[in-house]
Amino acid sequence: MATKPRTKAETLAWLRTISGELSTQTLKRLEDTLPWYGEMPPSRRSAVGLVAQAGITSFIAWFDDPRSTPWIAADVFGAAPRELLRSVSLQQTLQLIRVTVEVVEERVKDGGEPLREAILLYSREIAFAAADVYARAAEARGLWDARLEALVVDSILSGEYDDELPSRIAALGWHGHGEVAVLVGTAPKLFDVDQVRRAARHMQADVLVGVQGNRLVVVIGRADPRAPDSEDAVGTAPALTFMEIATQLEPHFGPGHLVLGHEVANLVDAGKSAKAALAGFAVARSWRHAPRPVHADDLLPERALAGDPLARATLVHRIYRPLQAHSTELLTTLWSYLDNGRSLEATARELFVHPNTVRYRLKRVSDVIGWDATGAREALILQSALIIGSMSDHEATPRRRPAG
Repeated sequence: MATKPRTKAETLAWLRTISGELSTQTLKRLEDTLPWYGEMPPSRRSAVGLVAQAGITSFIAWFDDPRSTPWIAADVFGAAPRELLRSVSLQQTLQLIRVTVEVVEERVKDGGEPLREAILLYSREIAFAAADVYARAAEARGLWDARLEALVVDSILSGEYDDELPSRIAALGWHGHGEVAVLVGTAPKLFDVDQVRRAARHMQADVLVGVQGNRLVVVIGRADPRAPDSEDAVGTAPALTFMEIATQLEPHFGPGHLVLGHEVANLVDAGKSAKAALAGFAVARSWRHAPRPVHADDLLPERALAGDPLARATLVHRIYRPLQAHSTELLTTLWSYLDNGRSLEATARELFVHPNTVRYRLKRVSDVIGWDATGAREALILQSALIIGSMSDHEATPRRRPAG
């Protein structure tokens, strides 16, 4: 004799009677089938259990009134503490929904076709609700990260550091280690920061990106700074230089000049590289054939003329002082060579030496400071260093008081 189908009121009363049983069976099934659930701390396991129980309770309420779908679905995840969204992934949440639905389906399989259809519809609504919750969390996290990243980049550009900067950098998930350099250019009309990040990851680098008006600032750090000859780097490609990284990032910038600051030891010192890059960016138009990207140190003469104290100090301490300390002979030869229009013969006549001697001394100059005086651009840099260095010597010489 066939059993008489339950009415909706009878089905609701029956579901409310077995809701506690369903919750208990669901928790046991979670323990048996989901390893990540069993590995959770008790407090988080309890929170997951609350979500499962809320899902069963809300299903009963939804079965009573399907028009309450939007509110019921929100209530399910409203039972979870905020930290649970950060510790349970979307994939794990969907596994939780699947297990809960399976337990309910097995227990109410004799409840009739309308009940089974209701379970399918409700599980779909819950799955969409879960995706919405995680999408909103990801969007909020993205907005927060963007604001935090802008704050960090502003701190680097201004040089105004505080004790919270390292923790802010860590919160952004910075993977850079060791040296850092800052790249400054113009922002394109349609800028996609994700493309810049993907390009940087492909080069084993990490970036912090800041857009300030029409200016785009990218702080670059190597994510894998291992030396090519180290044991750990066997079989890996050598790390790219910052200029090589900047060259590959160049297409992501807008038209105009692109300036790379010098390397610094770590991200906390990136303000020094940023100052050099910003100063170079401000005067790059003064070099008619400046490459793109151009190193900020290649713009030292223009920066010094614009009053950049860092450029003046760099010219003196990296060119003038090393030559002065190494050999006054090299310094004198360089002065003469530049004053004579880079003519070996004219320099040799002034110094009463053979042209080959001048050539040898210029080679020694290049070995000491790394710049080659025979190139037109580098000759300008060296002559600027000699002028500013001699001026600094004059300023440092104490003046004699007139005899009274």
